[in-house]
Amino acid sequence: MTITNSNRKPLWSTVTLETVQWFVFLLASAVTLPIVIGAIFDLNFTEVAGLMQRTFFAVGLTSLLQGLFGHRLPIMEGPAGIWISIFAVMAYSEVAAGKSYIETLQTLEAAMIWTGIFLFIFGVFGLAHRVLFVFTPLVTGAFLFLITVQLSGTFLKGMIGVQQQVGSIHIDKTILAFLTFFLVIGLSFFGKGWLKGYAVLIGIVVGWVLYVVCVGGKPADSLLVSDAFKIPELWVWGTPNFEWSVIPLAFITAVILLSNLVASVVAVSHSVYGKPTYEYNQLNRGSSFLGINHVISAMFSSVANVSLASSSGFINLTGQKSKRPFLYASLILIAVAFFPPIVAFISAIPAPIANAALLATFVQLMGLGISNMASEELNERRLTILGISFLIGIGIMFLPAEVFQEMPSMVQNLLSNGLLVGTVLVILLEQIWKESPKSNNA
Repeated sequence: MTITNSNRKPLWSTVTLETVQWFVFLLASAVTLPIVIGAIFDLNFTEVAGLMQRTFFAVGLTSLLQGLFGHRLPIMEGPAGIWISIFAVMAYSEVAAGKSYIETLQTLEAAMIWTGIFLFIFGVFGLAHRVLFVFTPLVTGAFLFLITVQLSGTFLKGMIGVQQQVGSIHIDKTILAFLTFFLVIGLSFFGKGWLKGYAVLIGIVVGWVLYVVCVGGKPADSLLVSDAFKIPELWVWGTPNFEWSVIPLAFITAVILLSNLVASVVAVSHSVYGKPTYEYNQLNRGSSFLGINHVISAMFSSVANVSLASSSGFINLTGQKSKRPFLYASLILIAVAFFPPIVAFISAIPAPIANAALLATFVQLMGLGISNMASEELNERRLTILGISFLIGIGIMFLPAEVFQEMPSMVQNLLSNGLLVGTVLVILLEQIWKESPKSNNA
């Protein structure tokens, strides 16, 4: 519940705390994935720090653009789970084909730009809302479920400390991570007043303090930076390498990201307004700016940002429905990106703690996915569609990238992504296998 004064305006202290909590959520959502990309592409500390700086800037800028001019909802634009998996797959397939890591990153820049162009075209020509019939509650629910399944593995690995090819669980870090996870969940469901409203912020602060006391923080020399002020650089990975083989991947990814956009708008509108509501123009604007944001992400050599449906989980956990603190937090994140010492300090948030807080927000998101799927009767047809899509999509998530190495790179990039395959299967089966009139009248 938002505290107000006699004029029904939020108190400045409430806006400030809500802004801080949004800021922490933006950070927690953005800080871990550059570390994951750094490990995949063997980047050194300086390169990871630069990637984190550019990620902060891109996340803040793209979130602000969508909030002001795109779908105009408090939805964070953050590194996309589907792009993380594309990065991981191409890191193996392209290098296996004889390319270096930097050449692969240049190809990925081009793939993000192509995807952005398709999304921009969908929005400008009003095509985004014309494919809404494809995104039924079954499809949006399945997408939300699949993306939580995919990213839960990443977050859980981060919680137990096995992200960078470590073979055993770190018991002390794991215990602290799960304490943080259950603290956020506990405060969000059983807390009262400000304890409930700032569950994520409290969880990260308490977890960070306990981590420093029990485990220790980052070495002091890792937090030393040479520049007090630095403008985020463009094309750090080099000039984009436009290859025809990535165009089909870019087009299919753009279509899947429309599903992500619809799911995010539906989820957050439900959290803010109490019902899933949107307008066609809103989705077209959202698609246009999603395309622009992809190009921005490519220009600043970072992972493409998309509307994160997990924002609804954050809103549900904290009860913060106002857009103004979200916009303020986006502006602060943009400003922070210009100061490497602050970026270095923020990057000292222990990965297990950040991952634990993020995983807590995904509890609500997975529940929303299940709720969407169950909003229509789960008859034999729908259960079969979900069963086929989940078994194949989730099964692919467990397959090592090497199993696709004999296939052409274009096919590898498509078939090795479980989220992409699972979502496409739901869409295709839902459209091909039509509901029988008998079942409609049942």
